[in-house]
Amino acid sequence: MNRPSRNESRRPMTTVLSNTRKQRTNGAGLQLFERADADLADHYAKFGFALLADALTPDEVAAVNMDALKLCRGDFGQIRYGLKDADLDDDTPAEPALGTDEEVLRRYLCIHFPHKVSVAARQALNNPRIVDALTAVIGPNVKAMQSMLFIKSEGKPGQAWHQDEYFIPTRDRSLTGVWIALDDATVENGCLWVLPGSHRRGVLYPTQLQTDPRFDCTVEAYAFPYRDEDAVPVEIPAGTALIFNGYLLHRSLENSGRHGYRRALANHYMSAESLLPWRPPREGEHMAIADYRDIVMVAGDDPYAYKGTEDLAKPYSRPDKDGGCDR
Repeated sequence: MNRPSRNESRRPMTTVLSNTRKQRTNGAGLQLFERADADLADHYAKFGFALLADALTPDEVAAVNMDALKLCRGDFGQIRYGLKDADLDDDTPAEPALGTDEEVLRRYLCIHFPHKVSVAARQALNNPRIVDALTAVIGPNVKAMQSMLFIKSEGKPGQAWHQDEYFIPTRDRSLTGVWIALDDATVENGCLWVLPGSHRRGVLYPTQLQTDPRFDCTVEAYAFPYRDEDAVPVEIPAGTALIFNGYLLHRSLENSGRHGYRRALANHYMSAESLLPWRPPREGEHMAIADYRDIVMVAGDDPYAYKGTEDLAKPYSRPDKDGGCDR
């Protein structure tokens, strides 16, 4: 079984840097791209990810964090626990959450679909700098289907090795994640770790349940031909975006810092040309044409616009084992 070590050291990421020109890098040697250009796209194709510097301005980061607090307080409506509860058709107004701001935020690990209720999160979904990067790595027509707001205060768990295409299947392998740091992300507070180049085989690895207290309730990928020692930490300042391929193996450890959060906004996108079989086929519908239509177009044209769109997803809180696993 591939398990991350508690004592993994930080290693310079010299193998994923080009020497063609002077570059801006973070402390671990990861290249930070100033703009969405051919170099960013080439880096993404080779290693499965690229870092976009200053994807959000400090004011935009602050706006998302302010809406995060409102979301956790119930100002935008109820936050259900787990995906099953999120499917309930209940518009009962939320009871205001009691406690200090810190106490309220610490109750949550991750809230799915904040863009459904938060203006700041919705604006980040369509952010021009990020959209430029997406069209560089995906193509001219891009749609989004999910957002996730991570709070991850001290002591909260990370997520075991996984590939996002396992959870969000595309027909053309175009799934792309954009993970935006809302606080400086460090090894201590539970930054992401990636296995560079692990996307290139285009294989979805098997998964299994795990009970490791360092991770939330999500299943873990295993039996892949990469070593934990090959992983590199993605330590980035607030406002930076990690843009990564849906087949890239990645994970995070718990926030072991003494105080504070590791807040992040993670959005998912794909080619608008691809159907999105993110739901079971409806009665009389062939699996090959199943298409989830609760989407947001962020660039170009929608070839399936004649189908219209739906409003299906509602914000919900991801189980983190403290409240039990919703399996």
